[in-house]
Amino acid sequence: MEKQKWGGGALLAPLPAVMVSCGSADHTNIITVAWCGILSTQPPTTYISVRPKRYSYGLIKESGEFVINLTPASLVRAADYCGIYTGAKVDKFERCGLTAAKSFETACPSIGESPLSIECRVRQIVPLGSHDMFISDIVAIGVEPSLIDSAGKLHLERAGLCAFAHGEYYALGQRIGNFGFSAKKPTKRRR
Repeated sequence: MEKQKWGGGALLAPLPAVMVSCGSADHTNIITVAWCGILSTQPPTTYISVRPKRYSYGLIKESGEFVINLTPASLVRAADYCGIYTGAKVDKFERCGLTAAKSFETACPSIGESPLSIECRVRQIVPLGSHDMFISDIVAIGVEPSLIDSAGKLHLERAGLCAFAHGEYYALGQRIGNFGFSAKKPTKRRR
């Protein structure tokens, strides 16, 4: 089948639909971000890209900190709300019934209802056009205990996370493989 040619655009999908909490204890905000990812394992480095005109942009730039809160399907309505309304006019924690929980290493709060909260310190801000990228060190991660088994292994599949693809939210489905499964030799059955 022959593909149609489109111009360059932001069509990488799916993306995480994360809720980024920022600000100080007396003035907090949440912004929903889909431009987010990992840049390096050692040191653990992530990024978010935010439009400079967004209210959260100034809060993050001023404090140099933010928290990436992973979004389960149960919080997708709150994530959508936090992506539409400005924190300059509404308290999103209050409006969405979310808990501003104390973070381990950052002054800005985590979202208590999020199963995994990634605390970040800004290392560099890179202007890219419509968005600026906040390259940041991951300084701590808050993990919901129900996601950890008795051996200490993280089971992120238990979190019920959602993803964002071209204007739509999706619940992540069944596991179809694990890293390296294509290279494993088939096991021989014993008779």
